[in-house]
Amino acid sequence: MTELKLLALDDEDLQIISAHMQDSVFKASDLEWHGKRGHFSLVVNRFVWEKAARASEGYERRKAALSFKRVQAVRTLGIDRRDDQAVYSLLAIRFSRKDEGPDGTIELTLAGGSAISLDVECIEAQLADTGGVWGTENRPKHDA
Repeated sequence: MTELKLLALDDEDLQIISAHMQDSVFKASDLEWHGKRGHFSLVVNRFVWEKAARASEGYERRKAALSFKRVQAVRTLGIDRRDDQAVYSLLAIRFSRKDEGPDGTIELTLAGGSAISLDVECIEAQLADTGGVWGTENRPKHDA
């Protein structure tokens, strides 16, 4: 399969990116915020869910970049920027509209009660696989 490249400009698009990003893992050092440019990004090891159903000999992870534009503020909960060994697992990405306009908050929900909240002018997100493919025997599993 070729590398994944997705763009989200509305909530429906963002839900598709969220599905592809579920169970991605990263460290605090993989987060980057450029306040003057209004740009937030993170580099992750993405579990390749789109191939998991047909995986007969293990699963796959890929290096990927997720970026958000038009970000006005970033808040984190439960992320220690000084701990370069802690690994965070992304569970879901959701958008909450502020009023009737396109602005609102994008929340990246992480395992263990951690979260990243982005105040945005509108939804403008991009997900791109950047290479670095490797196999794994472990498929993420969640309690119902």
